[in-house]
Amino acid sequence: MRQIVEPKTLQEAIVYFADLDTCIHYLAAKRWPDGVAVCPTCGERDVPYVEARRLWQCKRRHPKCQFSVKVGTVFEDSPIALSKWLMAMWMVANCKNGVSSWEIHRSLDVTQKTAWFMLHRIRLALEGKASHHLGGEHGGPVEIDETYVGGNRRNMHASRRLKMQRAMKDEAGKTIVMGILDRDLRQVRAKVIPNVKRETLQAEILANVGRKSEIYTDTLTGYDHLGRSEQEYVHQTVNHMLEYVRGQVHTQGIENFWSLLKRGLKGTYVSVEPFHLNRYVGEQIFRYNNRATRDNPLNDSDRFALAVSQIVGKRLTYAELTGKVEETSQPF
Repeated sequence: MRQIVEPKTLQEAIVYFADLDTCIHYLAAKRWPDGVAVCPTCGERDVPYVEARRLWQCKRRHPKCQFSVKVGTVFEDSPIALSKWLMAMWMVANCKNGVSSWEIHRSLDVTQKTAWFMLHRIRLALEGKASHHLGGEHGGPVEIDETYVGGNRRNMHASRRLKMQRAMKDEAGKTIVMGILDRDLRQVRAKVIPNVKRETLQAEILANVGRKSEIYTDTLTGYDHLGRSEQEYVHQTVNHMLEYVRGQVHTQGIENFWSLLKRGLKGTYVSVEPFHLNRYVGEQIFRYNNRATRDNPLNDSDRFALAVSQIVGKRLTYAELTGKVEETSQPF
């Protein structure tokens, strides 16, 4: 496999990925870091590359014994050129407030509908797998908060306002997103939740926060009794009716994440259906958790390479995206 010299800027990436063979070898290097291609159908490792056809040929005889680098990734069955896919992924991974489908449409010369579908497949690739608990004995203090996402009711048509209220079962007619931030690791996790009942909130905390963690929240009753749990949490609250910060007790870090999320939703995407909101949240989580910091000096090329390394084993069809059928591949 040829040696990969990775581009560092968008301008370099445009030139670099203009060649199809370069795109294929770059993706192959990220997909199989040890340099040995693996058949996605049978797992065979004796899979030579056929240069003339730009395909891999499995030595075993079975259906789909020939496969391209797209097979088994979010790019599978897409007629869009790899050069366009990789440019869209570079933009999504590195634009702080996100990239709209209309911007992808104008920049890459694809239809807006195609761009919208591409962006959702890229967002699926950006979703990582939570491998450890936040906080705990090896982490730092944990901030937990929830926010409401949606338009102002006074700006909605009466029929839409009623529909939103019935769908979300919430008096505000908005979608609820819960977030957890580890201050020391500077890592955040967030997801859409159906309500702010105690069992819902505390189930997410038990699943994501390690034992003996210091937890800071507001005074929402759903967080009551965390300090009495079997996980031995140390729970302190801040009353936003009186103050926002009391020494180290505050939720300013996770509220900073809400600010970034809503800036992208309102300023870039403008209108997001609750059905799709989890992926938009996941996109912002990827950029936030992989931003450049003093301890983690990632650059645009690093974030792009990480995004590309996560494309395998994830598939999203248009029917799944639009809710016509259930998704066959769940996010990691």
